[in-house]
Amino acid sequence: MFEFSQYLGFLLFLTILTIGFWLMFFLVGFVSYWVTGASWEMIKEKKAKKRQEEQSVKI
Repeated sequence: MFEFSQYLGFLLFLTILTIGFWLMFFLVGFVSYWVTGASWEMIKEKKAKKRQEEQSVKI
């Protein structure tokens, strides 16, 4: 049926596949969190700059 080396190869394949899946899962979550945070900060900076320009025009 299966030899021991084939069994170890199959376990190694499953281990690498599982590690790759969880790494991809982590990176997708991390990258989406990073992009969302960067976008939010950029929007806040634009609002603050616009508010500052409006105040400088009124004065």
